[in-house]
Amino acid sequence: MTRRSRKALGLELALVAALVALDLWSKSAVFAWLGEFPAGMQVDRHGHARYPLLGEWLAFFLSYNPGMAWGVTALPPWLLVAGRLAASVFLISLLWRHPTRGGWLPLALVLILAGALGNLHDNLFLEPRDPLASFGEVRDFIDVYFAAWDWHFPTFNVADSCITVGAVVLFAASLFARDPAADSAPASQA
Repeated sequence: MTRRSRKALGLELALVAALVALDLWSKSAVFAWLGEFPAGMQVDRHGHARYPLLGEWLAFFLSYNPGMAWGVTALPPWLLVAGRLAASVFLISLLWRHPTRGGWLPLALVLILAGALGNLHDNLFLEPRDPLASFGEVRDFIDVYFAAWDWHFPTFNVADSCITVGAVVLFAASLFARDPAADSAPASQA
């Protein structure tokens, strides 16, 4: 197996950097804007201050998440942050070791890495809102609401979207991957 060419790895890491920058910019911009309670902001029947984008269905809503996906706080914060850091190092090593030829795997790894780094940034570089907390909370702002069930999907951000899309691409890539051994086998004669 050949390692990634420097050019391919450089392009992938540049895409990671661009996605992390988009995540951080979007969080900063939306939090600054909604923090001023702009005109058009509405408080729903659950007391959520939301800025509607597509009716009740899609809105901006400020949320701080001290835990993992879905707001789960089952792990100690230091373990969560260490896990995000370890996952980032592991994903970079996978990108480095992946063969230069084809496939969707590099895109999946880039997306997941960008998401992990975007959320890790909030943990490491934001001042904790709780004076007893060791790490900053992840800023989430995209809110999807299903009125028929009176249910809010857990609020998320660009980094979370990258992780989710990356995981779907990774699953699809592994599901539809061709067997390299079958490709190199000689054609059978009839």
